[in-house]
Amino acid sequence: MQLNANPFPYDFEISKTALVIIDMQRDFIEPGGFGETLGNDVSLLEAIVPACQAVLQAWRGVGGLVVHTREAHDAELKDCPPAKRNRGNPSLRIGDAGPMGRILVSGEPGNQIIPALAPVPGEIVLDKPGKGAFYATPLHSLLQQAGITHLLFMGVTTEVCVQTSMREANDRGYDCLLLEDCTESYFPAFKAAAVEMMRAQGAIVGWTAMSSQLLPALAAAPAR
Repeated sequence: MQLNANPFPYDFEISKTALVIIDMQRDFIEPGGFGETLGNDVSLLEAIVPACQAVLQAWRGVGGLVVHTREAHDAELKDCPPAKRNRGNPSLRIGDAGPMGRILVSGEPGNQIIPALAPVPGEIVLDKPGKGAFYATPLHSLLQQAGITHLLFMGVTTEVCVQTSMREANDRGYDCLLLEDCTESYFPAFKAAAVEMMRAQGAIVGWTAMSSQLLPALAAAPAR
């Protein structure tokens, strides 16, 4: 299968490709969560949910592997260093009690993936203590076991957890593509810059494309 991606066509096989959905959590997407305590307009992130939902539904329809990540820490915050917890001068810090439970703590309501993109049985769900999906998680080994060589990325935020995860994936040998309309930042200029950085110099980190380019290709693929 080939997509007319940027900066040049992206070739992939569904059986060797995983859809990686980064941190589409209530604490980042919904009002009252951690993102809003940092002074951000969470409606910017909420706007990509329909496009993400369409891609997820189509990817499930062709039997593709799905990976969901959540930025999450254990209840005692042993995996959250002070250098991370104290950044940003938020009104609520990681581990503090918020409107949706303790901020970014595993198992809390706000730490869950939004209902529109909720995982289904058989999909990989990983809690990650860092920005990148590969740091302190079994993601690389799980992908290797599944014979995965290519990754499609969507999620939030573009310049932080998404970009970090794509760079980690690139260093591990995966060919990565970012769906531009399925990722967002609280700062539109940061998203634009991150997208340009990732596909610069001949896709130095990865390719980019729109979901409108992917969906017709998936619709034409045989169901599994």
